[in-house]
Amino acid sequence: MEKKIIQVDEKVPVKLLVPLSIQHMFAMFGATVLVPFIFGINPAIVLFMNGVGTLLFILITKGRAPAYLGSSFAFLAPAGVVIAKYGFEYAQGGFVVVGICGCILAVIIYKFGTDWIDVVLPPAAMGPVVALIGLELAGSAASTAGLIGVDKVDMRNVIVFLVTLGVAIFGQVLFRGFLSVIPILIAIICGYIAAACCGILDFTDVMKASWFAIPNFQMAKFKSDAILTILPVLLVITSEHIGHQIVTSKIVGRDLLKDPGLHRSIFADNFSTAISGLIGSVPTTTYGENIGVMAVTGVYSVRVIGGAAVLSILIAFCGKISALISTIPGPVIGGISILLYGMIGTSGLRILVDNKVDYDKNRNLTLTSVIFVVGLSGISLNLGNVQLTGMVLACVVGMLLSLVFYILDRLKLTNDSAEQ
Repeated sequence: MEKKIIQVDEKVPVKLLVPLSIQHMFAMFGATVLVPFIFGINPAIVLFMNGVGTLLFILITKGRAPAYLGSSFAFLAPAGVVIAKYGFEYAQGGFVVVGICGCILAVIIYKFGTDWIDVVLPPAAMGPVVALIGLELAGSAASTAGLIGVDKVDMRNVIVFLVTLGVAIFGQVLFRGFLSVIPILIAIICGYIAAACCGILDFTDVMKASWFAIPNFQMAKFKSDAILTILPVLLVITSEHIGHQIVTSKIVGRDLLKDPGLHRSIFADNFSTAISGLIGSVPTTTYGENIGVMAVTGVYSVRVIGGAAVLSILIAFCGKISALISTIPGPVIGGISILLYGMIGTSGLRILVDNKVDYDKNRNLTLTSVIFVVGLSGISLNLGNVQLTGMVLACVVGMLLSLVFYILDRLKLTNDSAEQ
């Protein structure tokens, strides 16, 4: 029996809306609170702006593009330099300027359209770029679970990881009815119970936290050196955004680059980043974890995403609930991430299949091969304090190659197939 699809604009019954929203919130929580911890700020303001930013995104895209905005990791390196030198307030100023420049880019895209994407990202390039969004995060999932990067693997982590991943995998195949749309939430609950049984939960912070807390709002400060240090990240987040919109389009079966339009989604993403930076939060971005949840469950409704956003805002004002969710251990998050990231990778391969990419043509074979190797090789390119690596670097290389091939085509200098 085929999985029932709940489309982007469909209403969801309240009895489904609540658990589906909680599922999305849990999926993004671990990654989104990590960024403020690295920057040394209270995560409550970040949870607040993640929720507000997501609601703004839904509003600006007219409710036609399901996406959850979480904390962006693209800013970590340059923002870290600025924070060490000037303080977090001046990093906020950089976030605001990047967001404003992104909004200006959205206006340019609105003026000139998106046909250029078909030139610089044909299916043979688009497929591997989208696949890399999930594949390059595989190591992160294993690291979060405590299975790599440690001197000795704790068997308790292995048990919790396997329980979580096992429930997620077999739940996806075996669950029916209501349970079939919340396999991720069920897997998280089972993993949490397993963690409790293994004795790896710590409730110290929960006991210390207060029930009600006001997020720490603070205004941005601006300095030209700080802004110029952070500004090149615009290239990174633009490539990332296009990739996320493409993979979401394939999952929901709609061309989101045309409706509601790439200009709307890029504007919404960057407007959220600008507002976040202005009042004391970190930049936002569409989240792969939540894209993965949609791929697994077949539920694409923006009402569910909006519900998760409202929950995030409420949690920002409740210290105990925020602290309790923070007790979800790494093996649980890692176990879920293995499946979610794999689903994103598979979506990239699906682009190649759906578009019937012909690998008898040298250009297609070359594009896909080079993009995959560049993305997975660990090669990095430093532009000042901004590092291009992984999917972003592969995307840039793929776009440049595709553009060169397009020019050579127009000059009638290319061959058409491997047989020639």
